[in-house]
Amino acid sequence: MLIIGLTGGIGSGKSTVAELFRELGVPVYDADVEARRLVEPGQATLQHVIREFGPQILQPGGTLDRARLRALAFSNTEQRMRLESILHPPIRAALQRQVAATRAPYCILVIPLLFETHQRDLVNRVLLVDAPEEQQISRTIARSGLDHEAVERIMAAQWTRAQRQAQADDVITNTNGIDTLRSQVEKLHNFYLK
Repeated sequence: MLIIGLTGGIGSGKSTVAELFRELGVPVYDADVEARRLVEPGQATLQHVIREFGPQILQPGGTLDRARLRALAFSNTEQRMRLESILHPPIRAALQRQVAATRAPYCILVIPLLFETHQRDLVNRVLLVDAPEEQQISRTIARSGLDHEAVERIMAAQWTRAQRQAQADDVITNTNGIDTLRSQVEKLHNFYLK
């Protein structure tokens, strides 16, 4: 089975592209979905995060305060690397289990930090969703409520557009709306099926 790694910078449109592939019946497994599952109350990974970063990362009800943890993790490289060392191994293992159980011509692994976390070995091809940085910033602010500076800090921790473009096998450009996006997805779907 062909395994496609779907990646791209924050606000590039990875989730939209993943959903378009799902609509075509393609199995899609998302690292961010696994990350959220792993830090639900009662999960061992959440307990590990609390031990490392302290109980102040929890909301009053015991759920993870994602905004606080994100601010903490992106405040310096060492803290971000500590968090990644906790989250990435179980996320990787979960994605590998899902792929092993899949029977399809191909599947997609949505891994936003595919290159940055050295997980290229998980996939056969890399599909990059690309958009200009200004669009990435405006989309992220609109959907997340983060301010411009916070988005730029996150982007600074990711590979540049040029770095991602140089390593991608396939590129979807997300600048012209959903119809153009759907057309690009359908072309790649047919290509991957062959």
